[in-house]
Amino acid sequence: MKKVLIVVLLFCTLTSHANQKIVLVLDWFLNPNHAPILIAKEQGFFAKNGLDVAIITPADPNDPPKWIAIGKGDIALDYQPHVLMAVAQGLPLKQVGTLIGRPLNALMVLKASSINRISDLKGKTIAYSAPAIDPLILKTMLNKEGLSLNDVTLINVHYDLTQALLSKKVDAAMGIMRNFELIQLKMLGQEGRVFFPEDYGVPLYSELVFITKQSESGDRFNAFFDALNSAKDYLKKHPEESWRLIVKRYDELNNPLNHAVWLNTLDEFPNKFQEININQCRKMAEFLDKTTSGAVVKKVCADNDPDPIR
Repeated sequence: MKKVLIVVLLFCTLTSHANQKIVLVLDWFLNPNHAPILIAKEQGFFAKNGLDVAIITPADPNDPPKWIAIGKGDIALDYQPHVLMAVAQGLPLKQVGTLIGRPLNALMVLKASSINRISDLKGKTIAYSAPAIDPLILKTMLNKEGLSLNDVTLINVHYDLTQALLSKKVDAAMGIMRNFELIQLKMLGQEGRVFFPEDYGVPLYSELVFITKQSESGDRFNAFFDALNSAKDYLKKHPEESWRLIVKRYDELNNPLNHAVWLNTLDEFPNKFQEININQCRKMAEFLDKTTSGAVVKKVCADNDPDPIR
């Protein structure tokens, strides 16, 4: 009888772990930045850690923090500056991990253009795609070179940045991803010149971070991050095999551009996805404090921050 009871309890325990469901909300549509997540799911690392992870892709990149706040997802990816501003506006969020720990965001012009430095942007038209963040970063970059937003014309092209440049609709594009659009432009027979925000007064920050509700226990996601860490190690050892596996499952990714970006992004992932650079996060919060009218909450970075502050 005792043996039967032990077997039943063990079965129930294993079933419980296998059925632990986590809903992950991505920052936007599937792309090579999500490689460790896709490998963790398709190569079985989530399942091996007792997880059933459902992946949701939002139509609007502004949705992930809102969805987490209302319980539509358990954990989400978002851009660190966006998270800080969302918390400042009252959303109960916190950062619990990092997918890409440095900015990928940049300002790009065509190399064939007459724009060789930031000061050459005076009187020019600049495309952007993220209204909450791009103008703030651009303003700082312009100010560093003696210009202001009044010296340029801004056009929101809703993520069609490369086409806006190639069609000569604009002279520059703010918000390109340095691991994507530069490669895309080259494949289209053009060269880009890039200006990095961190060279013009913008502090370093994490491009993509994992966020949860403020009330969530960080321990809940230990198995999730263990699976991602295993997936990342596998991905780096087997980049081409991993690519073939993913495009077989996600045909929409299967093109030469995504393949090149997939390989180019491998070194962007941290040693451990649960790592959080708190000092870097605080510096970005202080930067946003100075460039926005509302106070930005610094303690969003982590509950393991020994000195959470506002």
